[in-house]
Amino acid sequence: MELKRLYFIDAIRAFAILMMLQGHFIDTLLAIEHRDINNLAFKTWTYFRGITAPVFFTISGLIFTYLLIKAKEKGTLHYRMKKGIIRGLMLIGIGYALRIPIFRWLTGSFGTYFMVIDVLQIIGLSLILIVCVYTICQKNTLLFSVTVFCLGTIIFLNEPLYRTFGAEGIPLLFANYFTKVNGSVFTILPWFGYMAYGAFIATLFYGYLLHPRFKTAIVTGFFTVGLALIYGSSSLLHWLTTITNITLFFEVANYNYLFVRLGNVLILFGVFYALESYLKHPVILKIGQKTLSIYVVHFVLLYGSFTGMGLNRILGKNLTPLEAIIGALSFLVVVSLISIYIIKANTQVYGFFRQKAYVLKTLIKSLNN
Repeated sequence: MELKRLYFIDAIRAFAILMMLQGHFIDTLLAIEHRDINNLAFKTWTYFRGITAPVFFTISGLIFTYLLIKAKEKGTLHYRMKKGIIRGLMLIGIGYALRIPIFRWLTGSFGTYFMVIDVLQIIGLSLILIVCVYTICQKNTLLFSVTVFCLGTIIFLNEPLYRTFGAEGIPLLFANYFTKVNGSVFTILPWFGYMAYGAFIATLFYGYLLHPRFKTAIVTGFFTVGLALIYGSSSLLHWLTTITNITLFFEVANYNYLFVRLGNVLILFGVFYALESYLKHPVILKIGQKTLSIYVVHFVLLYGSFTGMGLNRILGKNLTPLEAIIGALSFLVVVSLISIYIIKANTQVYGFFRQKAYVLKTLIKSLNN
């Protein structure tokens, strides 16, 4: 069957990447004295900023899995799986490369900062894990759907067990994927849980997209389940604690950010899918298709990747709220324009890092000789 393009996915990706840009800009440059959690505006901004990462991980799992399952129908599954693994490895490589302090390395000053794990490494590893799970499920879509749903739920329900995991005794390169103790921004747990739920949603779109009432049903489902998770998941977990005597449910209920954020994500999905016909503007779609380029450009400009000189060092945390808002809007425009009109395609980003990886590999070989 020929499945139509899901334009709302690009719209959500555009929303998520722009939210990430403004979030990183303001968080990096807003003066400390203006970060008053009791201020309604700052509190609202903080809450919505917290939605960005769950949205990005969930939508990444959705789009990758949707394309993976579609490839089975087209007879290109092996190619798509191979491409997924390569893309995952590439994202992991780019994630590391963005934190390499080249000039420090040239002076012989090495450290472990470049081993810090961020969003790209977790998404990359998650794509590889999704391919592995799909293979283990023998490419059976129904079995895969149940498996990823269960994986997401298990990961979320067991959050207290790995919340303070320090990964002692594990080599730093691997430990950073499981603990934030050494500075990692994201870890594979619980964030793979959002990717798994995204993969589950993808199976629903694949299986029922052509049904005449699917859009109404899925939008209703997004809102219903989303609201239930936001306002009812903690109560349900407390109830489960009462009837099962399992304290783990109680611990999750008292720090229930994962299910609540998933509810936020589903509400957002419902809004964007319901309004899909109004979100097909070429600029929105282009931004949604250039998320990797945008991420790389923003990292270079804001954090000074490779050069060590970014806005974080030039401006510091010194902006007033008005300056931060105006600066964030300008930053969104500049980064988007560079990504769309100068970096013509994500393949250029891949090509750039392939070239740098080759140069680094050659350099290491020459030093060994």
